[in-house]
Order: sequence, then C-alpha cells, then structure tokens
Amino acid sequence: MAERGGQRHRYNGTAVTLESLRQRIDELDEQIVRLLNERARCALQIGQTKKTMELPMYQPEREAEVLRRVRAASVAGGGPLGPEAIARLFERIIDEARGLELKAVR
Repeated sequence: MAERGGQRHRYNGTAVTLESLRQRIDELDEQIVRLLNERARCALQIGQTKKTMELPMYQPEREAEVLRRVRAASVAGGGPLGPEAIARLFERIIDEARGLELKAVR
C-alpha cells in the first residue's frame, strides 16, 4: 500500500506510517553514531598502546580478521545487507580508526 499522509502500511507485521519509520531510522542513526564514537575512543587507546609497545600502527592481519568476523556476522544475522556490503562499510570504519590511531601517536 502506498504511503500518503498518515496512511499506514505493514512493516514486520505491524501497521506503521512513513513518518514512524523515519523516526525509527533517526533513532538508529543516533545509536550508530554513539557506537562509532565508542569504537573510535577504543582505536585511540589502541594507537597509544601500540606506540608504548612499539608495535606497527598498520596491522593488515588484524584488519583482515575484523573483516572476516563482520562478514560472518552478516551471514549469521541474515539481514538485507550481505557480507560484502558489510565489509565495505567496515573497510571505511577501519580506515577512519587507523587515522585516529596515527593521530594518537603524533
């Protein structure tokens, strides 16, 4: 059923409006931002720890492990985003985290 004004249609077995779906996306976006910032804080601490331990900042085997894990989580979760789409998103997240790690040691 097409959405017009306040008309309802079915989503996961529940009657919803376009506006209520958009509100849910806004809530999810806020959660994602909080989680990404929490992950970024961990990346900063990892950068400082790597410096203290004199470890290389770039560790491709760890990045490959993360990508394998999130691909597997995507398959297990069965959501609409497949493993390759999830991997592409995480490649960007990892790239940003690596940049933060480098900033942490300057």
